Amino acid sequence: MTVDRILPSDEAYELLALTREIAGRELAPQAAGFEARGEFPREVLRTVGRAGLLGLPYPEADGGGGQPYEVYLQVLEVLAGAWLAIAEGVSVHTLACYPVAAHGTERQRKMLPDMLGGETLGAYCLSEPQGGSDAAALATRAVADGDDWVVNGTKAWITHGGRAGFYTIFCRTGGPGSRGISCLFADADTPGILPQHPERMMGLRSSAPAQIVFDDARIRGDRLVGGEGAGFRIAMEALDAGRLGIAACAVGLAQAAVDYAAAYARERQQFGRPVAQFQGVAFLLADMATQVAAARAITLAAARRKDAGRPYSIEAAQAKLFATDTAMKVTTDAVQVLGGYGFVSDHPVERWFREAKVLQIVEGTNQIQRLVISRSL
Repeated sequence: MTVDRILPSDEAYELLALTREIAGRELAPQAAGFEARGEFPREVLRTVGRAGLLGLPYPEADGGGGQPYEVYLQVLEVLAGAWLAIAEGVSVHTLACYPVAAHGTERQRKMLPDMLGGETLGAYCLSEPQGGSDAAALATRAVADGDDWVVNGTKAWITHGGRAGFYTIFCRTGGPGSRGISCLFADADTPGILPQHPERMMGLRSSAPAQIVFDDARIRGDRLVGGEGAGFRIAMEALDAGRLGIAACAVGLAQAAVDYAAAYARERQQFGRPVAQFQGVAFLLADMATQVAAARAITLAAARRKDAGRPYSIEAAQAKLFATDTAMKVTTDAVQVLGGYGFVSDHPVERWFREAKVLQIVEGTNQIQRLVISRSL
């Protein structure tokens, strides 16, 4: 189903049409094969980048697409409906570029055209093996040595780990707690940055994250973003935007599951008629479609707040929570609509079901989102 959309400009309609073309021609036909092989789709992401989709929400003067977040998220939704790993990769790259784009010095910002140009990927290094949700307790440390920083520690669950061209790194430069955290960014070929073997994943197998070990990695002092002690604030700002990206990915995945389940139910015959004509299935599909529409609405409402320059942290948490829970429920129901066929890899719903689970975990677990929301009440 093509979702009816109201976009702010003719350019946005053209961009979404281009995205659908790329999704249909380049992404959907290849997704199942890459996922089955667990093969990283570097050339596919390069195609997406050359189409201008890796820097959409950043200013054109910096090499970005100059699009509002409301448009960018709908692009992510279309990509996710064809291949979630690609959409998640675009979202993570956008997240990794945020610190320099929002807080970089004039000299640092001159690097943005290369970061946003589509030929390189960024990785966002915040989580650690012992401190996923408790980001303020991170242990990776950077020590000043002359004009440089020497970084030691381990980051975990890093999307594009070992594949990225640059790493945005949150590390401790001061005492305990959030005020001791700073942000650095480094080229991937920096000596002492050591990607480990990719994780073996239940879903998103073509974009498996990896640990990144920092072993006396020497990073130039002019790669410090926002000043010492500003890292935690920058990380949380970036995550607000990143949560909207994951919410849009969830909407796209869920919409694909609704479309596939509805098409199957119209064709599958039982007791002499399509199963879509049975109320038990029809009402299930109606609820699925309604939940996806609600998830899209709450996500785009949060995006419009961001575009207007209004506070949106709570709305981003609500969107991420609701959209990813919806994706989990809708993909579960899609498997049920297909019955036994929903459990086999001949149909994509079992893959979507597995992929939906990770969306409830990344960019802050949904328990963390509930904590953020409840504290605001």
